[in-house]
Amino acid sequence: MLLKKLTEAIGVSGNEKAVRDIIIKEIGNDCENIAIDRMGNLIALKKGTEGNGKKVMLAAHMDEVGLIVTGITDTGFIKFKPVGGIDARILVSKKVVIGDNRIPGVIGLKAIHLQEPGERKQAVKVKNLYIDIGAKNKEDAEKKVNLGDYIGFDSSCVEFGNNLVKAKALDDRVGCAILIEMLKERYTFDLYACFTVQEEVGLRGAGVAAYTVSPDLALVVEGTTCSDVPGAEEHEHATTLGHGPAVSIMDRASYSNKGLSQLLYNLGKDNNIKVQYKRTTFGGNDAGKIHLTREGIPTAAISVPCRYIHSPVSVMNLDDYEGCKKIVRLFLHEIGKKEINKWEEIK
Repeated sequence: MLLKKLTEAIGVSGNEKAVRDIIIKEIGNDCENIAIDRMGNLIALKKGTEGNGKKVMLAAHMDEVGLIVTGITDTGFIKFKPVGGIDARILVSKKVVIGDNRIPGVIGLKAIHLQEPGERKQAVKVKNLYIDIGAKNKEDAEKKVNLGDYIGFDSSCVEFGNNLVKAKALDDRVGCAILIEMLKERYTFDLYACFTVQEEVGLRGAGVAAYTVSPDLALVVEGTTCSDVPGAEEHEHATTLGHGPAVSIMDRASYSNKGLSQLLYNLGKDNNIKVQYKRTTFGGNDAGKIHLTREGIPTAAISVPCRYIHSPVSVMNLDDYEGCKKIVRLFLHEIGKKEINKWEEIK
């Protein structure tokens, strides 16, 4: 399964090569040109049928949150810092792999019975955590691990329950998988599928890719937060699992183009595909940099809801994933019908 291959690859922000290599193999026969820019973005071009000069950008980021080695103790334990937004409370006892050789380890914390009463009342802090790789001492650990090595979660992709999937990095390997599928078809315009880097540390790759492509419009395909869990009031649910892909209105990084967002939502409703609006304004995605590039680019975002995002065990509904794929495909064919001089009227 494509999603399994993508999610089980380690691609912590700044080290996306393993994911990029998988994508290149998948799309090699489906596009006219594949380029890797200086940031590491993968930009694939699918030429249009009409040669009309229209350019559409699809964006999905290859990177995932993770950790990076910052030190090794005299006793051989690995110290680290987060790469991207990670809640330290989810890290204790998690399995990880370190570096290109995927050295196995487990994240530890001083045992509860050894903690002072005050320590037990404090939230877990990254500085108090360490990774145990089974080393005898610092010298032994240094044979296997180097400062600056990237650390990824060791988590397999598993289907379970009522059509659900558990995996790490659903944010945003779901988007990468959908872009790969979109390259299998041809459209009237030139389609640029941009698999971006370093989204989790500041949307860094997307701005560079958008500047290079300079598209007429862009669509970001994402995995987004889903908080329909016990303890969260219904009005606090950003999205609801099983209610379809979520169309963004705004977040902290961007305000989606109203016409494009409405088109996405209507395509779902008109074709009996479940679809919802994202109901919070937290966070952001690559749209935050894309829509501000050059003279400005009309941009929208559609996302697959994922529970427990930015953890080793994100959960999504396969129906939401398939629905997102269908809407993106319909969107591409629909905008292909518009004349180039009418696109600027989409507000």
